[in-house]
Amino acid sequence: MKERDIERHPPHLQGRFQEHVHDPYKTRLKLHDPSVCPDCGALYHSGRWTWPEVPPPENAEPERCQACHRIHDHFPAGWVTLSGDFVASHRKEILHLVRHNEELEKAEHPLHRIMDIEDENGELVVTTTDIHLPRRIGEALHHAYHGTLDYHYEEETYRLRVRWSRGGEA
Repeated sequence: MKERDIERHPPHLQGRFQEHVHDPYKTRLKLHDPSVCPDCGALYHSGRWTWPEVPPPENAEPERCQACHRIHDHFPAGWVTLSGDFVASHRKEILHLVRHNEELEKAEHPLHRIMDIEDENGELVVTTTDIHLPRRIGEALHHAYHGTLDYHYEEETYRLRVRWSRGGEA
């Protein structure tokens, strides 16, 4: 919080307010309404991005959405790291659960998408365009298969790292 902002608050409230950390990819300026993302086709209307039910209006301005910006820049907001013997032996089912949760989330929130799924040193690493989808994927894995689930939120950079692991057959 800026020093001049603290001075405006009464003494009993000073120090209680923390500035909210915003997504660095969130648009700072008001977008033209309507706008359409030329990469994915999402429509910005009435202050939010949605999937259009009909073709976008002719007066829609082209504007890349935050998710497509992150994908273009290769700059994820979220990671889900999956490890353990169980992951290797149940890879197909786990990937199905991961993709299913992406579809559920993306249907409601066009900016919540998987960027990539890679094998890294025996682990599966899922990168996402937001911080909400990794949490949802981690919780779904934990609910379905138990195991160990950990979260690490990096407030200053607006990033979430989720780690889920499970050993072999139980």
